[in-house]
Amino acid sequence: MTVSRTELLNNRTTRPVPLTRMGFGGAPLGNLYRKVSDEDAQAALQAAYDAGIRFFDTAPQYGLGRSEHRFGEAIARFGRDNIQLSTKIGRLLLDCEPHEVTPEAFVDVPQKRIVFDYTYDGVMRSYEASCGRIGAANADILLVHDVCAFSQGSQEKSDAKVRELFDGGGYKALVELRDAGEIAAIGAGVNEWQVCERLLGLGDFDGFLLAGRYTLLEQEALDSFLPLCEKRDVGIILGGPYNSGILATGAVPGAKYNYADAPEAILDQVRRIEAICTAHDTPLIAAALQFVLGHPCVKTVVPGAVSVAEVQANVGLLDHEIPTSLWSDLRTENLIRPDAPLPKEAANAA
Repeated sequence: MTVSRTELLNNRTTRPVPLTRMGFGGAPLGNLYRKVSDEDAQAALQAAYDAGIRFFDTAPQYGLGRSEHRFGEAIARFGRDNIQLSTKIGRLLLDCEPHEVTPEAFVDVPQKRIVFDYTYDGVMRSYEASCGRIGAANADILLVHDVCAFSQGSQEKSDAKVRELFDGGGYKALVELRDAGEIAAIGAGVNEWQVCERLLGLGDFDGFLLAGRYTLLEQEALDSFLPLCEKRDVGIILGGPYNSGILATGAVPGAKYNYADAPEAILDQVRRIEAICTAHDTPLIAAALQFVLGHPCVKTVVPGAVSVAEVQANVGLLDHEIPTSLWSDLRTENLIRPDAPLPKEAANAA
């Protein structure tokens, strides 16, 4: 199968961004949790391109620049005009002593330390450095990275970073870049929908990369955020469709949820979902991936991959036929909300 269907992130921009329904998320290629060889990284990126994936997302954080460098090598082969690219601002990478390196969850990283900076100067410096690492003149989408409470450690710190973005000129820098045609769209890449909703109340954003907060396990974003996105014509890039792994692996020992070992309540919920998937001869991972694409605001989904096999498996999941009765059974058992939009095929048959 080739990922060929496209939609627009936002049709209000002067230069709309066509997005394939599946994108390629760059965090794993920054050596997230484990080292990935350069050869495997390039093979995975090439497999994605060969499958028709044309949207590639990365960030300075991912391996302290390693992911951006690897993307750059691949994009030089693909041709910059043949793909859509997003990267992020908010973390500056500074040279440092070995003991000062801040790898976060990444391994085998360059000798850099992270400094959070959402000011005007911070945005411009971060964007220029990203373009340099990637070897590209520009990005299509520029996202404010990790101003959520989950990433900052508390709501108070999240609020401070949002204030810095607006009071310190970071938002002004993003708008200037968009107005100048340097980038086509601006947004945020975060782990919580609440901060996205707040940002929509403060500025004119085109889309958000929302990681793990609209999935088979979590649909609270339907309360207010996703309806607001529909009203404002704001697109969602859906990251973390497997909630850090458990919707891919199932409720196995050591299954990860939200970057940590899954608690018993989540394990139990996944077991119940798995049982219905099994009854309908459907892999849990396929149901998880296709479910998120049922919402009209979700323009693309970006599961991670570190190998050719993982890329091909992800692409194949889009083509897996899922019976409409699976979705109705999940609703009957209160495992998905009654107001959650179904994937197009199911919705059209209902």
